[in-house]
Amino acid sequence: MTILHAFLLGIVQGLTEFIPVSSTAHLLVAEKLLGLSPSDQLFSFSVIIQLGTVLAMLAFFWKDIWHIATAFFLGIKYKKPFEDLHARLGWLVIVATLPALTVGFFLKTAVQSSFEQPFLQAGGRLLLTAVLLTAVEYLDKRTRGLESATWQDALTVGFFQVLAIFPGASRSGSTIAGGMVRGFDRPSAARFAFLMSAPILLAAGLYESINVVLLPGTTEFLPILLVGFLTSAVVGWIAVRWLINYLSRHSMYVFAVYCTVIGCLLLILEWIG
Repeated sequence: MTILHAFLLGIVQGLTEFIPVSSTAHLLVAEKLLGLSPSDQLFSFSVIIQLGTVLAMLAFFWKDIWHIATAFFLGIKYKKPFEDLHARLGWLVIVATLPALTVGFFLKTAVQSSFEQPFLQAGGRLLLTAVLLTAVEYLDKRTRGLESATWQDALTVGFFQVLAIFPGASRSGSTIAGGMVRGFDRPSAARFAFLMSAPILLAAGLYESINVVLLPGTTEFLPILLVGFLTSAVVGWIAVRWLINYLSRHSMYVFAVYCTVIGCLLLILEWIG
């Protein structure tokens, strides 16, 4: 892997992590096109650039996260845990995190085995994402704002987040669809989904990053990791900002069509070997 590979893959990760089109599927395709074979180095790189996009999300929503964290602990301190909107959101983040943590723990082996046929898995789950996005756009009335969020909303987004523990499923697509199922308007659904998924993404990213640091050869690989990390973080910040603005004026049908096309392409590539 070269610096140019790191830069290009960082762009792919940054563009596709938050836009509901599956970053995993796009990275698989990009790695194939660049002639990169599976290796410990490539695994380490994938982990680090995913952490870059997580930090981009935290940077974009830092005001929300700061208000939620301070209100959450002040609510506990003054024994009024649910009085403030941001304090309630803090508790809802915990509720939304539980389903993916629980399912991820018990299905860890199944998730790992699904990487044995990545194009098949990614293609199928991209098609599922397309169905979800089309269904929520067509069926639901979306009038709610973030201030009306309840524990039922958090639990729904949490269960939709479970879909994203398998390769190829779009985390942003699944969780935004979960918010829209509960009647949130598109920007509120996206904001709610990203805030609800922040802890589990950060925890998973830090855990995997620690494992990466312990791998032999990581120090020599550091410049390439740094380029990928910074590129994915910068592009990811731009992408999440663009998505929030886009969803305030447009539907998600275009993403559903895109997921359908890429999903079918991956299934064809799997079929022809």
